[in-house]
Amino acid sequence: MSSVLYDAQGPRAKRRNILYTVLFLLAAAAVVWWVYDGLAEKHQLDWAKWKPFFVGTQAWETYIWPGFQNTIKAAFYALLIALPLGALFGIGRLSDHRWVRVPGGAVVEFFRAIPVLLLMIIANAMYSEYTDLEPDTRLLYAVVTGLVLYNASVLAEIVRAGILTLPRGQTDAAKAIGMRKGQTMIFVLLPQAVTAMLPAIVSQLVVIVKDTALGGAVLSYPELLASVRPMSANYGSNTIACFTIVAVVYLALNFALTSFASWLERWLRRGKKSTGAVVGTGPGGELETIGAPSLNMDDGSAA
Repeated sequence: MSSVLYDAQGPRAKRRNILYTVLFLLAAAAVVWWVYDGLAEKHQLDWAKWKPFFVGTQAWETYIWPGFQNTIKAAFYALLIALPLGALFGIGRLSDHRWVRVPGGAVVEFFRAIPVLLLMIIANAMYSEYTDLEPDTRLLYAVVTGLVLYNASVLAEIVRAGILTLPRGQTDAAKAIGMRKGQTMIFVLLPQAVTAMLPAIVSQLVVIVKDTALGGAVLSYPELLASVRPMSANYGSNTIACFTIVAVVYLALNFALTSFASWLERWLRRGKKSTGAVVGTGPGGELETIGAPSLNMDDGSAA
């Protein structure tokens, strides 16, 4: 039976695909066995090397939890600053005024082109040279600064793209009821673009969480990944076990973030479908919300 997109496979093609599948599974099994045998030969799978993570809480309290806290702290501060800054530059790039649009675009393109690790190193050197910050505080500031400068420029492009995806009629309708451009952006365009931008924003948040590891690798910022070295040294060179546990923690954290974002996106979409409120102007020209009756989808009557 043929499809519009492709012809149905014949007997020879089916046999060939089955053969390829079997060969791939055998090759994958061989790779898994090779990795397992190599780790077992070097005693990396011995229970003694994994025991600290499953018996007692010392490894978690001494190494993993403090590193996790520092990772969350740097990522939270970076997002807290980068998100409004990125929104500001993204909106600025859409300005009708050349003196706003051109400098904003130059800043975004400049910091987006520089690796985040280089920004962290430069920030650390400048804080060390021109401030009297304590070493721990200086490292946190350097990591957050690098993350903010890079991710704000990326978020600016996300915001700009999200706003540009909206139909032109949204802006025209806002102008028709007498809204100024700033009011149109705040009350009409941004709220509608949030839902479209949310997956990209959360993806960038995941990038921020992972990029904190760069500060630990180069600047010795005591984040989650940096806890592997002292932890492995203290528990008998169980490097594979330490990296595995840290990777699982990263997976759990990022999965929680993406799951929350998915729930939030569904909630926002349901809210948009259920609301009947529109924005209009009052007698004095000020903005006000005009409620509209919601429709009962079961019987078609107004609630």
